[in-house]
Amino acid sequence: MTLLDGKKLAKKIESSIAKEVEELKDKGVVPGLAAILVGDDPASHTYVSMKEKSCKNAGFYSIVHKMPNTISQDEIIDTIKMINNNPRIDGILVQLPLPEHIDTTKILEVVDPKKDVDGFHPYNMGRVVENLPAFAPCTPVGVMEIFKEYSIDLEGKDICIVGASNIVGKPMAALLLNANATVTVTHIYTKDLAKHTKAADIVIVGVGVPNLIKEDMVKDGAIVIDIGINRLESGKLVGDVDFENVSQKCSYITPVPGGVGPMTIAMLLSNTLQAAKRRVK
Repeated sequence: MTLLDGKKLAKKIESSIAKEVEELKDKGVVPGLAAILVGDDPASHTYVSMKEKSCKNAGFYSIVHKMPNTISQDEIIDTIKMINNNPRIDGILVQLPLPEHIDTTKILEVVDPKKDVDGFHPYNMGRVVENLPAFAPCTPVGVMEIFKEYSIDLEGKDICIVGASNIVGKPMAALLLNANATVTVTHIYTKDLAKHTKAADIVIVGVGVPNLIKEDMVKDGAIVIDIGINRLESGKLVGDVDFENVSQKCSYITPVPGGVGPMTIAMLLSNTLQAAKRRVK
């Protein structure tokens, strides 16, 4: 069994990004990322703080617009429109989830597609499906980079995705189809989850259910990508895969933490850098 070390790969990518940022600065351009953070969700604050730190390490200009849970939808939209017109900002990140009284779809549609470094705008989503150049959601792209780093060939592979969210499952399926894999997407309404996971060469799971994927749900030699991250009552962080037992059976597996998570942030920086390069051109 080989551990797919996303943390190590993310550091390598971020180091390369920092070097490119220095070259851009010589041309008078500093990549800029703005985050919208609404409410007081602890996990969201932690994620944004981590992204701020990574931006600083890479030499980016970054700013966080912190808003109270009671803010109106129109006020968020006005802020995004203001950032759209800010020439110093190349990327806009709307930290999800948003409060229940906010229409997330409407908010994401306001973001300028050229600054949509999270890859959530329907324009970018559509281009990803069509296999055209676009900003793709950071977590699925991070998974693809892991496959590339470890020379895992996807062509013709049977891949089962557990979870059909717009953030992970659906764009992940599109990227894998573009890589000529055979893709099955399962979700909460799937009748027999194990039947699908056991038949797969690669299992990718991201649903937020601790230890959902058990040893008897994967075949010998399978590759397992665990996107889930859950905090147990004990405070321990675990994924959606029963790592201790499943790791004894598979050929490759991502740890939690230290697997896909760091790659998500690395891809956010990469997308923002690409947006800044377009500004130079």
